[in-house]
Amino acid sequence: MKVDQYIEALIAREGGYVDHPADRGGPTTWGITEQVARAYGYHGRMQDLPRSEAKAIYLERYWEAPRFHQVNDLSAAVAEELLDTGVNMGTGVAARFLQRALNVLNQEGKHYLDIVVDGAIGRMTLAALRAYLGARGKDGHVVLLRALNAQQGVRYIELAEGRPSQEAFVHGWLLHRVA
Repeated sequence: MKVDQYIEALIAREGGYVDHPADRGGPTTWGITEQVARAYGYHGRMQDLPRSEAKAIYLERYWEAPRFHQVNDLSAAVAEELLDTGVNMGTGVAARFLQRALNVLNQEGKHYLDIVVDGAIGRMTLAALRAYLGARGKDGHVVLLRALNAQQGVRYIELAEGRPSQEAFVHGWLLHRVA
């Protein structure tokens, strides 16, 4: 799949304008928070944020900047998962999930050395991903996606345990974001 398709699917999950009182991100449109929209130069009402502007923000901030496009060259499914997680939890969190998973799936250095879990996709993370997928093939994609989703689900539960106001979102998060 192409990034345009990923972003369209993401926008469909996020929906239009939302201003839920328990959402710490405040008003959002197409899943873009007001703070992020302003940082990218949008000055209008959030209800009026053009879909095209949201897509441009997704492409730059949540796809290219964290280098998920380079992950896409190795695994479209993993890249799409990182994009979704990055939008919802932060791109650094998504990258750390990938790095942690790769470290525990490397069979004690059999295929590659552990990588630093720093939340930045760099050449070492990409090399580890390439080596892992080369060693594990199709099953490797499935297992890696499960590892990413497992971490994401645990984080949602921990967020709600730490901030009960977030319980309003857990059902939807687990239903739509953890597959």
